[in-house]
Amino acid sequence: MKFYKSSHPAVAAGAGAAIIAAGLPKDLNIASPSSIQSVAKTLAMGTMSYYSGTPTAFVDLPKPYYWWECGAMVGSMLDYSHYTGDHSYDPTLATALLAQVGPNFDYMLPAHYGDEGNDDQAFWGFAVLAAAERNFPQPNASIPDYLTLGENLWNSMAGRWNTSACGGGLLWQIFASNPNGLDYKNSVSNGGLFQLSARLARATGNQTYLDWAAKVWDWTTGVGMIDSDYVVLDGASAHDNCSAMNQVSFSYSTGIYLYGAAVMANVTSDPVWADRTEKLLDAAKSSFFGPFDNATDIMYEHACEQAGTCNNDMKSFKGYLSRFMYAATLYVPSIQATVNTLLGTSAQAAANACTGGADGTTCGQKWYVGGFDGSVGLGQEMCALETVQGLLVGQSTPPYKGDQIKVVREFAQTATSTAQPTATATAQPTKRSNSAASLGNNAAGMMGWLVVLASLLAL
Repeated sequence: MKFYKSSHPAVAAGAGAAIIAAGLPKDLNIASPSSIQSVAKTLAMGTMSYYSGTPTAFVDLPKPYYWWECGAMVGSMLDYSHYTGDHSYDPTLATALLAQVGPNFDYMLPAHYGDEGNDDQAFWGFAVLAAAERNFPQPNASIPDYLTLGENLWNSMAGRWNTSACGGGLLWQIFASNPNGLDYKNSVSNGGLFQLSARLARATGNQTYLDWAAKVWDWTTGVGMIDSDYVVLDGASAHDNCSAMNQVSFSYSTGIYLYGAAVMANVTSDPVWADRTEKLLDAAKSSFFGPFDNATDIMYEHACEQAGTCNNDMKSFKGYLSRFMYAATLYVPSIQATVNTLLGTSAQAAANACTGGADGTTCGQKWYVGGFDGSVGLGQEMCALETVQGLLVGQSTPPYKGDQIKVVREFAQTATSTAQPTATATAQPTKRSNSAASLGNNAAGMMGWLVVLASLLAL
């Protein structure tokens, strides 16, 4: 297994950067690794055009993008580095990851107490665990290694498991300053805890994480948040003990649970988890692909895309489904053919939608229209990026675990370097210790979310 490489001018010179020309998305050949690399490079440039941080300074995304989406963007770009082998962004990504750890090294950042919820923290958790699982460089010895940061984040989330209603589960929000989500238990927050638990179980071998993953899954299915058809529903109110499930379903929640189930299949070797992964994929195929007969196997956000009611957050959701579908194939081979068909078709459609703007590479939202639809934004760029670059997953190194996970202090220096740590670039694994957590989304933003959800239910 190997990596592919490319580059971007926004990153400091000296980080490994392959000599690959950026390619026009409309020219994508999904059967050609070099074509995938060159188009992914262009889409990565489009994604990073929304981020003004540097290798030495973190900067929040501009409005209207919330803090969680910055964590999601870092995760997308970590995938880019991993799948293509282009390490030119690595210093900027490391700076972003380490700048947001907070005083307790758990991604509870006082500056974002006004807009951090359990789901927001989870997306930073996905990113930091991806860094740990890939031995991504962590150059700052005064900050714990990525795996320890992930464990600290998990302790923070698990400590908020709420048994006052619904028999358990995480609430959407954390702080009373965000009251709109303090009575709502949702699938993305609980799915985040489920997936992080599964990944930490694999990375560390700690039975506690394995037990928690099973616990969160059992709770989710027990309250009907994953229904009998394996459709992942949005959530329910704690006021009525989660008895009336919100029937809206989003692609990212399905992807989060799907990948968590695939990791559990790998960790436990229990066929029940492979079966659950397959059924979640079947539900995803039925829900999020092929809105029309002439758009078979093309991904769309069924809750809002056709109606034109997706908010900025929702316009990024398809990318996370792509991310986690691709990743799941490494653990459950039985889904590879279906994933290859769905995401190969969707990648081609996404590339065809990235033909806007003066340079002909700006991405639109609706891939099934056969071209650029005029809807632009960070989410649209990330969705296309994840769906295209993931085509390289079969030639990538699977996530490390146990003693394979090392602390790497140095960034790749040459275009021929790989993400595999060398003897000169690898430190011995540090002793990890968990720190206690200091326990939101912006209140106006949350009200907007609730208005959108209400409108979707009324459709």
